[in-house]
Amino acid sequence: MRKINGQKKAVMGFTLVELMLVVIIIGTLVAMVMPRLSGRSEQAKVSAAKADVSANIATALKLYELDNGNFPSSADGGLTALFTKPASATNWNGPYLEKKPLDPWGREYQYRNPGTHRTFDYDLYSLGPDGQESEDDVKNWESAS
Repeated sequence: MRKINGQKKAVMGFTLVELMLVVIIIGTLVAMVMPRLSGRSEQAKVSAAKADVSANIATALKLYELDNGNFPSSADGGLTALFTKPASATNWNGPYLEKKPLDPWGREYQYRNPGTHRTFDYDLYSLGPDGQESEDDVKNWESAS
């Protein structure tokens, strides 16, 4: 307690050693946590793309097929048919999606109907982190390895 202007007041102060100790503790905690978090954002993006390909966009495509009797063709704009009625749609009850779906890397999902890998319906995939067709693509078919 110090007397300031005739009144007793509590004064809290930290020494340089105490402040340095806190900085060292925080630095140690950050050093322990950062390696665990590095690479997680890329894993999260891949997981989000898998969810879109296998569930979110796939559900919208199935609803479109239920209403119209077939999946939207690539010639009719592909995935655009899920949020804008194509001329070929006979019983369109959309929009099935609110906007054009983009993958977690900000690129459009690739869609082909008829599919070349899944000839019985459609191919739907993301080009992955590198933006090119390669092994890191997220797709709705199994790779022939």
